[in-house]
Amino acid sequence: MTIEAKRRLALDGDAVVKEALRRLDQPSRRLFLGRALTLGGLSLLTGCALVDEESVESALMKVSRFNDKVQAWLFDPNLLAPTYPESMITRPFPFNAYYAEDELPEVDAASFRLEVGGLVADKHAWTLAELRALPQTDQVTRHICVEGWSAIGKWGGVKFADFLRRVGADLSAKYVGFQCADDYFTSIDMPTALHPQTLLTLTYDGQELPARYGFPMKLRMPTKLGYKNPKHIQAIFVTNTYPGGYWENQGYNWFGGS
Repeated sequence: MTIEAKRRLALDGDAVVKEALRRLDQPSRRLFLGRALTLGGLSLLTGCALVDEESVESALMKVSRFNDKVQAWLFDPNLLAPTYPESMITRPFPFNAYYAEDELPEVDAASFRLEVGGLVADKHAWTLAELRALPQTDQVTRHICVEGWSAIGKWGGVKFADFLRRVGADLSAKYVGFQCADDYFTSIDMPTALHPQTLLTLTYDGQELPARYGFPMKLRMPTKLGYKNPKHIQAIFVTNTYPGGYWENQGYNWFGGS
């Protein structure tokens, strides 16, 4: 872009705001910026000169990171998400992924091992039988999707805080990351990992977790939006290095609170 073109774009505030609002139409942008963006407000919040598409994107990312910090500050590790009677379960519970249902990963239950790494004392790989032998609990909670829909489901499994303590995880670490059989990956903050409703789920509605809902296991967090709940988990690691995530690296809000 020439200097003259940049000058014209810088003067054309309406064009920049229009571009910013177009980007905010993406679900992730709507969540953390809402519909109240103005050219002056975005510039003041980020300190960016909005002169081209790259600077608008940079400004939006800065606001997203600021939003992560605000959400983390507001998060109450003792506040429970609503629970519901089984009569309110959404049947059938929707399938949702970034690929079609006929592309689900195939995971062999007999040979499966959950890898555990990073800042943990016990790094042995867990079989499904070992995980199922741990104390189990269940919850009926609402899944909230970034696309604007929600559904209520019944999830059963191991309290994730109990699992982290059992493997000797460093509970003062910043992040817990996840690698999945479908090449998805994400990460969460430690306070959410330790939340009493965060489950390493092995069942859905009283039955073995179906492939369409994340077999062999998914992380269920009613305090987070759907894309933060990884399915088909193969590896878990604890770290102080920011791990990012599949959608988060494309601009979605990292904290992802619901």
